[in-house]
Amino acid sequence: MYSYTDFDRAFLAERNRQFRAQVERRIDGSLTEDEFKPLRLMNGVYLQLHAYMLRVAIPYGTLNSAQMRQLALLAEKWDKGYGHFTTRQNIQYNWPKLEEVPDLLEDLAEVEMHAIQTSGNCIRNTTSDPFAGRAADEVEDARVWCEIIRQWSTLHPEFSFLPRKFKIAVSAAKVDRAAIRVHDIGLHLHRNDAGETGFQVMVGGGLGRTPMVGKTIREFLPAEHLLSYLEAILRVYNQEGRRDNKFKARIKILVHESSPEVIREKVEAEWQAIRDEAVDLPAEEVARIRAFFAAPDWPARPDAPAALAAARAKQPAFDRWVKANVAPHRTPGYAIVTVSLKPVGGPPGDATDAQMDAIADLSERYGFGEIRVTHEQNLVLPDVAQEDLHALWLALGEQGLATANVNLVSDIIACPGLDYCALANARSIPVAQDITRRFADDDRIGLIGELKIKISGCINACGHHHVGDIGILGVEKTGEEFYQITLGGRPDDKAAIGTITGRAFAYDEVVDAVERIVETYMALRADGEIFRDTLTRLGHDPFKEALYAAD
Repeated sequence: MYSYTDFDRAFLAERNRQFRAQVERRIDGSLTEDEFKPLRLMNGVYLQLHAYMLRVAIPYGTLNSAQMRQLALLAEKWDKGYGHFTTRQNIQYNWPKLEEVPDLLEDLAEVEMHAIQTSGNCIRNTTSDPFAGRAADEVEDARVWCEIIRQWSTLHPEFSFLPRKFKIAVSAAKVDRAAIRVHDIGLHLHRNDAGETGFQVMVGGGLGRTPMVGKTIREFLPAEHLLSYLEAILRVYNQEGRRDNKFKARIKILVHESSPEVIREKVEAEWQAIRDEAVDLPAEEVARIRAFFAAPDWPARPDAPAALAAARAKQPAFDRWVKANVAPHRTPGYAIVTVSLKPVGGPPGDATDAQMDAIADLSERYGFGEIRVTHEQNLVLPDVAQEDLHALWLALGEQGLATANVNLVSDIIACPGLDYCALANARSIPVAQDITRRFADDDRIGLIGELKIKISGCINACGHHHVGDIGILGVEKTGEEFYQITLGGRPDDKAAIGTITGRAFAYDEVVDAVERIVETYMALRADGEIFRDTLTRLGHDPFKEALYAAD
């Protein structure tokens, strides 16, 4: 992973010094809240329902063990003993005191971390495939290009005050594990027929109030021109994006109202005008950054099929965990392990300081000290020897981290909702907890198979409900919480926005409604079908009938 230079460290120290002075001026009244708000947001500090919240950047979701230990220390020292991993591959602390945030940021800087541009109308944390650099189906490690984008976009003077927040995601694999089609810009790194490496460029995706799937404006952009082409897109958006209405300020609205063809023409014209002067990294600089992401020197490990099979046959619980949480690695003898942060009855994405410390230890004991955060609010250990899987599973179990549910019905994405967020209309976390309790039986969730539920507490869609197999949106009606259900969303290479089923359900009805959907699927599915296959084959009518038969 990338390591800071002397310039990076000096830059961050100066940035933290400036923010400390801004906080002091806010506390002594020299700055009003309106004056302070844009300053704190550019440093990741939000004002939530009950307290300030700090969102810490984890670039493209990659951490080392020292950084994870520091995140654990911060949770213990400055919060209430836990952190919340988000769908932007970041971590949030929900209870820091404003006067202590500068000290917290200095603690972060000790391990080359910060909170810059985790909020505000700027380019946010660039996200990527949590299996990047380890998956067998990728062209190359997408994180190299994420780091290039990070360095280019941080405090970019032209793009620090965009019409609205701006999100970029990069994938280099055949299977989209980064949801690139529901981002302001989605980049798919691939090779053309000549064997050259370049990007498919998609623009105008996003969720929120007006969910849309991104449109391809370039099938193949040579990789060396990435930054100048991104600059052209951002210039067009900065000049033409709406600033009079924040609900229509995202680039997806500009693409929709102008048409993808018009946006393509404008971006191409802008690119041709600037490409001779714009910043495109020379090959040697790309090589320098790529060197930070060189794969570990994996010692030869024999495949362990016989021993692994024996352990799985002997312990059904271990077998379930391997099926759900372990993915193939590009190197024989190794595996990619997803650590679920979705225990039965637990808040999705939360980890205690003790659990974070344990993950740091396990990443060193059973890997090379690297950890990934997924946009589905789980963690990944990317380099586990197959022969160590059983020991790792036992160690995770001691920390309450061995839940075998990745991609299954209880692996729920949920935003903080009305328990924390000032924008929310309804609670998300208790609904997610109740659903996991309803589907707590391991054998049952194994039979249900792949089924993704996503929950948002308001139309801003931080829980990605639009792209869930089952999406749940909290709404407020006459002071009460109701929940609207959508079906058929997906965030992958066949991205689709879910369709609303009908009337919303009251808080005490929504879990029963989800169960009726699942039971209908189980009764009607053909052999080998997962939920989305059955929904595609039969359409929505059988599920609507099950939901609203008594209406």
